[in-house]
Amino acid sequence: MPSSLNIPQTCGVMLLPDCTLFPHGGLPLHIFEPRYRMMLDEALHDTCFFSVGRLIGKETSDFSRCSAPVGTMSLVRASRELDDGTSNLLVHGVIRVRFIEWLESPYPKARIEPIPSLFEPESQARAALEALHEAAEAVTRDLPSDVRETLSAMTTQIDDPSILADVIAQQFLHDPDERQVLLEMESAAARVAWICKRFESGSLQ
Repeated sequence: MPSSLNIPQTCGVMLLPDCTLFPHGGLPLHIFEPRYRMMLDEALHDTCFFSVGRLIGKETSDFSRCSAPVGTMSLVRASRELDDGTSNLLVHGVIRVRFIEWLESPYPKARIEPIPSLFEPESQARAALEALHEAAEAVTRDLPSDVRETLSAMTTQIDDPSILADVIAQQFLHDPDERQVLLEMESAAARVAWICKRFESGSLQ
């Protein structure tokens, strides 16, 4: 659980255009810029955490103006350094974070505030899970049967609506603006309702 992890108060931030990572989602990355290679090296020698944030428009020296206010703390699950000094990574989304203050650093670095994700009221959790499963079935109905079975096996093991909503969003929501809107919703119940409405027709478009 994210609450059991020692989330740092400051961390490096990888700013990527049209890229949003959700908690509990995976993201492959290729690290080649010298500043991000430095960020990765420091992360690997410390907590193995850095955040992924969405770059909005052209990057400027004032990151508060060119980055979305909410990103996701990620944990490096695997890292392979290549002969040319670049690295291939697989990171895992841990928890939403708000970028409170941008700090002086050779790479984007911010003071952050974790945003807990709790589904309330708890009495409606079962109904929310059922609605999300229906949305997942609708959006995958045209996929090959073996793919649908694999996804179903994965989603049926999740008993927290807030986690399931993020997993579905990571896998099936493709529009960058919609992904960022959903990431910034603090209410897990609102995210569940949004996803169910978005995918009720079964469309991935």
